[in-house]
Amino acid sequence: MLKPQYPIETARLLLRPYTMNDLDGLYGFHSRPDVARYLPWEARTREETEAALKTKIGQAELNEQNDVLCIAAELRDTGALVGDMYLFWRSKEHRQGEIGFAFHPDHHGRGLAAEASREIMRLGFEELGLHRIYGRCDARNSASAKLMERLGMRQEAHLVENEIFKGEWGEELVFAILRREWR
Repeated sequence: MLKPQYPIETARLLLRPYTMNDLDGLYGFHSRPDVARYLPWEARTREETEAALKTKIGQAELNEQNDVLCIAAELRDTGALVGDMYLFWRSKEHRQGEIGFAFHPDHHGRGLAAEASREIMRLGFEELGLHRIYGRCDARNSASAKLMERLGMRQEAHLVENEIFKGEWGEELVFAILRREWR
């Protein structure tokens, strides 16, 4: 079980649960085709973003296997919502988790996603007691692959035409890190 003590502060970010006040910020990047390109949903309308936000609000802790922790990443100095962080509890028995992230393109290239991801990994390893955290991305998404490498994750797989993704065969990269490697 994981009930983080919010807000979680990093050098430049506050990581916290979502609230309905995040609708404009979340819509600001969930509505963009360049953000949704490699995600399992298309660019969202305001109404679709609001529905997704309502779900995220109820995902501020992990109570059992298959729960997902959704955390808003905001800039400490301005309060702007810049990122969407996920920690999926994939297996209690095998102590497996999966990390996910989406950041507003206006804030790419500043190391914010890495800063937030390191803290999500800390939660998974230190507070949830995970043995292994993995991340997946579309093989064309070089920015996400590079981020996972910067986090110390190793590429474990390149799945070729493993699923139909947005109407065509897709390829997926799988990265992972073990608790002992993370330390």
